[in-house]
Amino acid sequence: MRHALLEEPEPDARSGVSGALQPAIPPVRCSVGIMAFNEAQNIGLLLDALGKQQLDDATIEEIVVVASGCTDGTEDVVRWHAQHDSRIVLLTQERREGKASAINLFLRHARGDVIVLESADTLPAPDTFSLLLAPFSDPTVGMTGARPRPVDSRKTIMGYSSHFLWSMHHTLALHTPKLGELVAFRRIVGHIPTDTAVDEAAIEAAVTSLGYRIRYAADAIVFNKGPESLGDYLLQRRRIIAGHKHLARTQHYTVASTEADLILGTFARKLWLHVRLAARLLRRGQLSDLRRFLARRVTWSLYVVTAMGIESLATMLGAYDYHVRRRNPYIWPIAASTKRLR
Repeated sequence: MRHALLEEPEPDARSGVSGALQPAIPPVRCSVGIMAFNEAQNIGLLLDALGKQQLDDATIEEIVVVASGCTDGTEDVVRWHAQHDSRIVLLTQERREGKASAINLFLRHARGDVIVLESADTLPAPDTFSLLLAPFSDPTVGMTGARPRPVDSRKTIMGYSSHFLWSMHHTLALHTPKLGELVAFRRIVGHIPTDTAVDEAAIEAAVTSLGYRIRYAADAIVFNKGPESLGDYLLQRRRIIAGHKHLARTQHYTVASTEADLILGTFARKLWLHVRLAARLLRRGQLSDLRRFLARRVTWSLYVVTAMGIESLATMLGAYDYHVRRRNPYIWPIAASTKRLR
């Protein structure tokens, strides 16, 4: 895989003669890219949230929205916000060519030292960008990722499935980083393959191939919306599964969330945490609290089994799509229920 490189890793410029005055570290200058296809419901909220970011040692130089074949007024919303914030730029693709194509258009335009990609159907917390960009003070770090947190109710099967999926993602990423939804990386990758359906993972592959480390910024929260129906869940997840298989074949890169031993280890750690909590209540003689704890866990266990079954089905369908149907869905149908954040 060839990458258009804009710079090579350099030694830490702060090191030098012992006792010498250390120069101040300049603030991180970042370019934010948002790839949008019919995102009128959320794009205004997202642009407002970006304008209100509480930044320490960082600046947002530009916010670029790439609108690809939009038909729902997304571009009008962006133009209105651009009149009130000069950093906002709208780039238009007449037809939808896939998210990776839109990202490559943005990368050709971006001028920041660090590139930030945020999914158009997410919302960052006020301090998210500050926490996401802080690790770049370490010159060995090439890419960071925020922690996605669903806004769905845990009281439904699909809502609980989304929380379970991202909770597993969080526990896994604490040990072996796997990034998604909101990522930042040094301006060292000039393009990604236009036929990838998993853009963040493709960037991970490029960044690590250059010798940089990736870092999970667990305190940098980005809110997203899980699918409300089984159909939307399977639509979303089987596309990602197929995309990971294509990535492994074409870029020889395997994301952490596809490695069975890491998944089993992650699940075991979460299960052990619940066992320890129950044991603590028993040891303290808090029997009424223990009964409530166990009663809730019985219900949650049923939800977990269902969520694992749904994810297993999505995995099988994604494998079927890629290996049997020979599909690489880099232009994918939208799971409409994931767009209703509020």
